[in-house]
Amino acid sequence: MSGRPVDGSSRPRARELARQAMAMQVSDMALDMFLENGDEQTTVEAICTVAGISRSTFFRYFPTKEDVFTIQTSAAPDELLRALQDRPDDETPWIALREAMSLLLEHYGSQPERARRLARLGRTIPALATRGGEKLVIAQKLITPELARRLGADPTDPTDPRPHALIAALFGCLEATIATWAAGDGTEPLPRILHRAMNAISSGE
Repeated sequence: MSGRPVDGSSRPRARELARQAMAMQVSDMALDMFLENGDEQTTVEAICTVAGISRSTFFRYFPTKEDVFTIQTSAAPDELLRALQDRPDDETPWIALREAMSLLLEHYGSQPERARRLARLGRTIPALATRGGEKLVIAQKLITPELARRLGADPTDPTDPRPHALIAALFGCLEATIATWAAGDGTEPLPRILHRAMNAISSGE
């Protein structure tokens, strides 16, 4: 009998991809409901009804209601690391971070009005601020070795504040960028606003 052998190790990966696709689909539906009805009116029960899933299924995908927001950017720290690693070594760490983050922000251009409305809504939900802090910790762990390499520093040295300071400053600039973009009319691209924010720190102006 001919044919390729079945690789059993591929099955868990296929199941995980299907799970991720389902979670993203539910997230998209929930975000549309948030935009239409607001945070308080968008209950877990309402999301389950629209998505056609049970409460237990919802909580297998999302530990809390707010996680329907964060799943959309859950891969961002890994994507930022890859983009940073692809930057030329002759760039300063700050410029490399700026250009790497600019690449990540470009995807907002596909649906700018929806993204701006979600950014505005997200700023009114206190629980999302906690998620932002958690993402900063994850980014620090992932990106510190690459920044330390660019700085010529020891990534295992806990007494060197420079990698963490750069990452914290980057996220502060990102927060200012999103806030500015959400408050405006959306005509100025996010990467350009990010450049203005980060250049203000590097130039002191």
